[in-house]
Amino acid sequence: MENNCGTSRIAGCSFSVHPMSDKFVDYIKASLNEVDSSKVWMKTDDVTTTVRGRMEHVFDVTEAILLHIAKTGVHVAFQGTFSIGCPGDSSGDVHMDESEERLNKLQSKEIEQRIAAKFSLYPMGGGDYMDTIYRQIEAMKEKGVEVTPAHYSTRLDGDTRDIFTGLEDVFRETEASGSSHTVMTVTVSANSPSHKDNQL
Repeated sequence: MENNCGTSRIAGCSFSVHPMSDKFVDYIKASLNEVDSSKVWMKTDDVTTTVRGRMEHVFDVTEAILLHIAKTGVHVAFQGTFSIGCPGDSSGDVHMDESEERLNKLQSKEIEQRIAAKFSLYPMGGGDYMDTIYRQIEAMKEKGVEVTPAHYSTRLDGDTRDIFTGLEDVFRETEASGSSHTVMTVTVSANSPSHKDNQL
């Protein structure tokens, strides 16, 4: 079978956010207006929003969008699929030449928000990734993130910044370990009335 993989290292995320409110459209629009997405390619349709570009900017934008909705106190759910590598994207239509500076980092840093999350990682195309995943999970624990096993996933409870930093690190390091195509699914809940101890 012919391998049509390219060499581009464009990262991307297809995601949806669901504020549990009759005013969900207002929450989503307000968040999109507050977040600086100028360093990524972004398109929204009636199902999801897709962002593509350098890995750090994809995580910066998705985290910021979630935070700007969650800071209002509304119960919000986030579902995202992150991907990098084979079969890849075209390197000509995204912002791969942008600098490393994260445009939403300072604003996001000011928002303290606990969340519950579950993630699953799918390295494809080789690589020695299991030790990498275990190391990154231990690093999350050292930051105060509570890590527990769950069916088909790993659960994370803690601060949004710590969790998204950990997710980016495990995603990045898995790719660096030799996985030619890496996919990660992430589900997040913030401000849910059913969260344990009413902390999230």
